[in-house]
Amino acid sequence: MLTTAGTGHADPYAPPAAVPSLAASTLDVRYAAEHRSIERALRTARNVGDQSRARALSAFLDPGRRFLFFDPRGGGRAVEVVGDLAHARRVAVLVPGADTTLTAFDRRGGKPWSTPGGGARAVHAEAGALDRDPGLAVVAWLGYAAPKTFSGDVLTGRRADEGAHKLLDFLAAMRRVNPRAGVALLCHSYGSVVCGRAALDDHGTGAKAAAWRQVTDIALYGSPGTTAWKASDLSRTARVWAGRGATDWMEDVPHVRILGLGLGPDPVSRGFGARVFAAGSGGHSDYLRPDSLALRDLTGIALGDAASVVRG
Repeated sequence: MLTTAGTGHADPYAPPAAVPSLAASTLDVRYAAEHRSIERALRTARNVGDQSRARALSAFLDPGRRFLFFDPRGGGRAVEVVGDLAHARRVAVLVPGADTTLTAFDRRGGKPWSTPGGGARAVHAEAGALDRDPGLAVVAWLGYAAPKTFSGDVLTGRRADEGAHKLLDFLAAMRRVNPRAGVALLCHSYGSVVCGRAALDDHGTGAKAAAWRQVTDIALYGSPGTTAWKASDLSRTARVWAGRGATDWMEDVPHVRILGLGLGPDPVSRGFGARVFAAGSGGHSDYLRPDSLALRDLTGIALGDAASVVRG
């Protein structure tokens, strides 16, 4: 039985409502349906006195915000779109890491850029500052149950495997909306494990394989590892990038993998073979901070502009 976080009581939130399959023709219907689902969850949060959830959901209903998927149960899942997904020339999918829940989707410790929603808006704004017509849509993708930082789940790829399947399903659905856009995966912390497991999946010859061919860039930042031994294992066609801020505590995490435990080599190490980008002096939560070198580089990767990325 689902429980509300930290209470042990049955989860009062309703499961996701039925929505049409994702396609360009159903985008507006999906956005409207998820808006209603968020309104319903907000009423529930207020009725049960879940104040932190109520504050988060109230912000989800701000004018102009659009969600493709929403599930308030447990820690919650949500997929938000910033920009014009159907007509974008490029789409960046931001995959967050540990401790990400609905209540942390927009704000965490006074650093909104460290969250999926705030980070997506930061990348979109930076792209607009770099180019008056960047043609970029950014997706804040909390499509999996992110583990807690201080838990055994972060030592394995178990949660990442679940997330990888969900991510691949989403990319295939997104291709039905926009089959021409190049896609960049921006993978933070444990999100890089999710991206790694998605890359290592046998994509077959169907919709997932076609969607994966749209991925031109994979950026791993603040990464504990991907379970891959080298960048070329992740893709033979996409550019694989890696970066770590100078004060990111992830540098001190052992990068090993033994008997299924651990997440493998450090993506910024020379032996891994990724394109290392300059991530500045920031810490683990600072990669998408406005006016930072890391944000400029990650936005360049999102835009597919490899020449603009400062190498580390």
